[in-house]
Amino acid sequence: MTQPRLAIGWRPSFTDYLYTSYTNATAFSPTDTLPLSAMAKLLMTIQSLTALVTILLVVARAVNALG
Repeated sequence: MTQPRLAIGWRPSFTDYLYTSYTNATAFSPTDTLPLSAMAKLLMTIQSLTALVTILLVVARAVNALG
């Protein structure tokens, strides 16, 4: 948006804001890489959420094994 000639007619949508807020909240997905399509943003969000849940489950299992 700072250089309108590179994105003629582009306006941020709900998906753009959702992806940005998710990547900033988790800091687990690539916040420096911005996918262009809404589908790519949703897929990257799902992949990151899956990885985060997997790590949380592994940590929970490890903590449970200690006790």
